[in-house]
Amino acid sequence: MREVRRFARHYGEMVLAMVLGMMALHPLWALAVSGTDPRGVLRSVEVDSLAMATTMAVPMAAWMRFRGHSWRPVLEMSGAMYAGFVVLFPLVWGGLLGEDGLMVGGHVLMFLLMFLAMLWRREEYAGPHADHHRSTRRAPSRAVEPADLG
Repeated sequence: MREVRRFARHYGEMVLAMVLGMMALHPLWALAVSGTDPRGVLRSVEVDSLAMATTMAVPMAAWMRFRGHSWRPVLEMSGAMYAGFVVLFPLVWGGLLGEDGLMVGGHVLMFLLMFLAMLWRREEYAGPHADHHRSTRRAPSRAVEPADLG
């Protein structure tokens, strides 16, 4: 039961970081592209969905690193966030899915893929955060001798 609570807590912490990031950063993206051509690449649904994923991935990745996760699970989780949108692009291009459908479907797939990535590394997400800190500590740095610089 403790592992289930830890797993759910990990998921909830990541989702909270994502939501806060999207609320804070996506309006900045919208403002940055507001003066560009509405039919241009920067205003396309594909770029907008990837920008939204970025506004969520950056704070989530930062939180995961803060909590002691190594880069591998951070990158896997970030990849799951982008993949939720990217797999739907062909449906948009084929006219089978509209912009709203991409945003809704991409978010649903994002959360599902994140959950599956967590199940794949169940021990990573069901264990205590203290375990992550032990695995990500760096070895002491080595002093550079003057002879090494030449």
